[in-house]
Amino acid sequence: MNQTQLPIIDVSPLRSGTGGAEAAAEIGRACRDLGFFYASGHGISADTLAALDAASRRFFALPEARKMEIAMARGGRAWRGYFPVGGELTSGAPDRKQGLYFGEELGPDDVRVQAGLPLHGANLFPEHVPELKPAVLRFMDEATHAAHAIMEGVALSLGLDAHYFRRTYTAQPTLLFRVFEYPAGDDASWGVGEHTDYGLLTLLAQDEHGGLQVRTPQGWIEAPPVPGALVCNIGDMLDRLTGGLYKSTPHRVRNVSGKSRLSFPFFFDPGWDAEIVPLPEHAHAGDDSSERWDRANVHAWSGTYGDYLLSKVSKVFPELAGRV
Repeated sequence: MNQTQLPIIDVSPLRSGTGGAEAAAEIGRACRDLGFFYASGHGISADTLAALDAASRRFFALPEARKMEIAMARGGRAWRGYFPVGGELTSGAPDRKQGLYFGEELGPDDVRVQAGLPLHGANLFPEHVPELKPAVLRFMDEATHAAHAIMEGVALSLGLDAHYFRRTYTAQPTLLFRVFEYPAGDDASWGVGEHTDYGLLTLLAQDEHGGLQVRTPQGWIEAPPVPGALVCNIGDMLDRLTGGLYKSTPHRVRNVSGKSRLSFPFFFDPGWDAEIVPLPEHAHAGDDSSERWDRANVHAWSGTYGDYLLSKVSKVFPELAGRV
């Protein structure tokens, strides 16, 4: 595989149920070699992406006081809402971005909300940009369908039945969605520093300005926007499940375009209470902490996905974590 650029994989056969063996094999190669690939044929419509982009730009153009009307502190345990530039940390350092946190839209009668689970509840939407709500919820719905299909490809690539992950981990997935704006200027600062994602699969839509970088065995490479395609990458839990066969790959962002950059990462993760147990044939992974960005051995960890996620997100927003 050419490791100076990410492969582009047509996942439409997985979505349509008309085979998908070739797409699954390509996904397997990408997960083993890079942990990243582009997905075309994903089923998220151009209209959905355009509406989300336009509504997001309108929101970030609001005065700060208007944006703070839905500050994350008002989201409570649901961990939803807006944070300003510098309000999110990576490895203890503030990122140069502002953003919105969303998740699955859950009412007060949902059993997970009634149980007081962190990161579960209702979203906060801005009164002054009413079109953002339908755009976000439509994107999340379409992205969920795409993620289920891609995870079927991941399952097939591992020699499992197509519905393995849906049956064991994602019947009721943890769905988290972010809208990030990386301001123009100061291109010496990292929009977000080196990190890996926490769960199973991330689907990323990004605008035309680029800035995403992926670490490969040969060094850092750019992952520029490809029209009509999403960036896909695997997270720590798939690394853990496969004993390191499929690696969660470090990545980072620096906006050098001179313009405001938007990105839309959607995280498709195991259910909150799912116990993460390595696949039997991948249960004996070694200690890879010396190779990881955070020097943590993900293969030494055990417990539920909710435990893992909360421990990680608490480092991103330590003040908010104290309240939860």
